[in-house]
Amino acid sequence: MAETKKAESKTKKVLRRDFLTGGGAAIAAGALAVCAPESAAALPQATANVSYPASTGYIVYDSRLCLGCQSCMFACSMTHEGEANPSLSRIQIIRDAPSFTKYPYDVVMSVCRQCVSPLCVQNCPVGACHVDAANGNIRRIDQAKCIGCQLCIQSCPQRPHRTVWNPVKSKSTKCDLCADAPYWNQKGGPGGKQACVETCPAKALKLVAEAPPQQDINGYDVNLAPAAKPFPKMAPKPAAKTEGA
Repeated sequence: MAETKKAESKTKKVLRRDFLTGGGAAIAAGALAVCAPESAAALPQATANVSYPASTGYIVYDSRLCLGCQSCMFACSMTHEGEANPSLSRIQIIRDAPSFTKYPYDVVMSVCRQCVSPLCVQNCPVGACHVDAANGNIRRIDQAKCIGCQLCIQSCPQRPHRTVWNPVKSKSTKCDLCADAPYWNQKGGPGGKQACVETCPAKALKLVAEAPPQQDINGYDVNLAPAAKPFPKMAPKPAAKTEGA
């Protein structure tokens, strides 16, 4: 009887160990599936016969320079919502676990792309998400018109979505290049300054006027590293004096 109980106990331990190992693998695989960026072919496309005037401002970034400090996220939520709440930030910085990825792919920067063919604008049923001609054709959401249907969030092809849900207001928001940032004491919009760009200590964010490639999900990830400075020329050493000179 004692030997039988030992055998059963050993079997249970093995089964539990196998379960935990398999479960851990399944969780890891699920996490990878969620974190993995979508391919360009998988991104939903806007209807071909719908066109919009191009935005005059786009935020690009250099993920290799990013420190992962999230200063831009706190600056964004503070300038728009008046509170330091990363979940309300229109820009997201995602730090992958070291076991999954290594530099320079350990930090993922996710900015609103101000899409040339914006699905959020196209699918908004009430015109709250619109192209703002008065502010350089930026794609933005009119909070007064938003009915909280979240279709703009469902339509956004980016992961994570760059249309952001505010659970307190029950409305959607998105990056407007700080054109309407109540707590930002600078002129924003395409011709002004953006809180995230100004706050970044690594200068990993930049506002540009030309639209980056739209089909490449990494088209907004550009090289913003400063040009290397040449080493200064060293003055020639004076000739050594010889004895008797």
